[in-house]
Amino acid sequence: MARSGEPKREYPIYVVELDRSFLRERKFAEANPGYIEGKPCVYVGMTGRTPELRFAQHRCGNKAARFARIYCIRLKPRQYKCHNPMTRQEAELMEVEKARRLRKRGYGVWQN
Repeated sequence: MARSGEPKREYPIYVVELDRSFLRERKFAEANPGYIEGKPCVYVGMTGRTPELRFAQHRCGNKAARFARIYCIRLKPRQYKCHNPMTRQEAELMEVEKARRLRKRGYGVWQN
């Protein structure tokens, strides 16, 4: 929590497009029973850094979610910019909500 006089720390959510070879992962199928063939596969996360820095960390394997590290292609800013920035609590809730919304649209989604 920010001390009096300190700025509040911001936590953005981010969405990363995943390579469609992710479809072969058993855990993907279990997490996405409503996946619609041809829809994008994405990873939804939140961070205390910028989405660009967090994406770079995924790419090089630094604190990377396995699926994001192996299958990440690019950030999808149109999916998250309108939500950012948020407090940590808001970002935790929005990460789950964004994943839910994308799954509802037939996307393949991985979210920790």
